[in-house]
Amino acid sequence: MAKKSKINRNEHRREVVARHAARRAELKEIVRNPGSSDDERAAAQLALQRLPRDASPTRVRNRDAVDGRPRGYIGKAGISRVRFRAMAHNGELPGITKSSW
Repeated sequence: MAKKSKINRNEHRREVVARHAARRAELKEIVRNPGSSDDERAAAQLALQRLPRDASPTRVRNRDAVDGRPRGYIGKAGISRVRFRAMAHNGELPGITKSSW
């Protein structure tokens, strides 16, 4: 089980990313657009740098939905490999069976 502070901090980051997503997209489009002038591009880059660090989506960590484990995350299921295996053994995941040969 991950510390509550780590889980809460990650949730806060998700909120900050969502709050600044539109503004980041605008600024990044200005920087990416070849038709924008050098002054516009420089101003957009400066504005991007002034946004909070946590506004970047790469700072959000994928975590297990149940206990917050940060490693071994399986995106399709939204849980970690440890929990995935335990749930599969218990038959709690539809369509997933333990392989044996």
